[in-house]
Amino acid sequence: MSILGAFNVGVSGLAAAGGGMTIIGDNISNAGTTGFKASRAEFQDVLATSLKGIDGGDQFGAGTKLAHIKAMYTQGNISRTDNVTDLAINGDGFFPIDAPFGRGFSRDGSFHFDKEGFLVTSDSYKVLGFQANEEGEITTKMDPLRLGSTHTPAIASSEVEMMMNLDSREMIKEFNLEKPDKTSSFSNAVTVYDNVGAPRLVTLYFNKAENNKWNYHAVVDGKDAEGGTEGKLIEMATGTMQFNDKGQLNQVIEGNNSFNFNKGAAPGQKINFTFGKTMSEGGTGINLATQYGSDSSVSRHTQDGTSAATLTSLSFNDHGILTAVYNNGTSKNLGQMAVAKFENNEGLFKVGKNLMKSSRSSGQAAYGKPVEGGRGEVLSKSIELSNVDLASEFVALMTTQRNFQANAKTIKTADQMLEEVINIKR
Repeated sequence: MSILGAFNVGVSGLAAAGGGMTIIGDNISNAGTTGFKASRAEFQDVLATSLKGIDGGDQFGAGTKLAHIKAMYTQGNISRTDNVTDLAINGDGFFPIDAPFGRGFSRDGSFHFDKEGFLVTSDSYKVLGFQANEEGEITTKMDPLRLGSTHTPAIASSEVEMMMNLDSREMIKEFNLEKPDKTSSFSNAVTVYDNVGAPRLVTLYFNKAENNKWNYHAVVDGKDAEGGTEGKLIEMATGTMQFNDKGQLNQVIEGNNSFNFNKGAAPGQKINFTFGKTMSEGGTGINLATQYGSDSSVSRHTQDGTSAATLTSLSFNDHGILTAVYNNGTSKNLGQMAVAKFENNEGLFKVGKNLMKSSRSSGQAAYGKPVEGGRGEVLSKSIELSNVDLASEFVALMTTQRNFQANAKTIKTADQMLEEVINIKR
């Protein structure tokens, strides 16, 4: 190879070192960028000629070139925050984003809700996820995640369930609505809701009608009943509970059941009173009302009605499910974060603003739910930091600088040799 060829070798080294320096500088400048993935320069030698032709051996190299810029998709450190909409993926996957250029993907989970209730990025691009239906069940439909209404309608109570024991030692009594406390053996009050969400207090009186048989009477104060008088009880529902010889509830026979509340409530509201799965219904004898020789008591009671409510808080769990909590104590799933997975993450095309798009090299995105199919979990109140290791970058910086200096020396030395050749004529 001629002296002039040595110039080209040195110049290729300078160009390669300059390209490597650009990559290192980009990594260092993005050390504080949320979700940033560092890149690495990969070089290849350039073959110029062989003295032996196709026989190989005795080959001159023509320098080097920057062959590849490899993105390093290693996990960045997770930093905790106080913002509920800050999300981080711990593991493989990307957040799908509805970007101006089409479908984008990002590891930057610093999201917020805009004025229309959409979950968006810092550039106001909508974040995609799986929608929930009216019952709060997550579907497979993927659209921009949105809060929707911050209010929930009232739900009228339709069922009250009580887990209780009735004392088998009690005397047989005949219930009298005028003297409920004296003609019953046990009572318990429960709050239910009418069709407009107004709370109503219902008291259940239990009296032993005969051995292994109890009656219940659901009554309300006249101030809550249509046409009633305050202070006078109105009976709204009745029923009979039959027990077997082991003290287990065998059957419930419903009597009258029609709740006619006042103050705008719809007439004829029906509220079923259940006491667990009875033995005649195939119950196991565990989670049901009993009649044992111990004091009457209620261990638990639930009802399915609610008042109208206003949104008070939001939360994401590790499966990326967005849950709204309302001031009446209820909660509802609004949607779930989608996670996109690729066969080749390194083939993604960076487009700036912490976004990437798919390419032929990366393959098409496979969408799924967090923690499924090898996808990472979604952490709330967290962001993923850049995976740039500044210590390693500074070492690479010094190494690249030395390489640049060495290639410059190659050019300087070749220049001195060429000068000697030119001086031969003098």
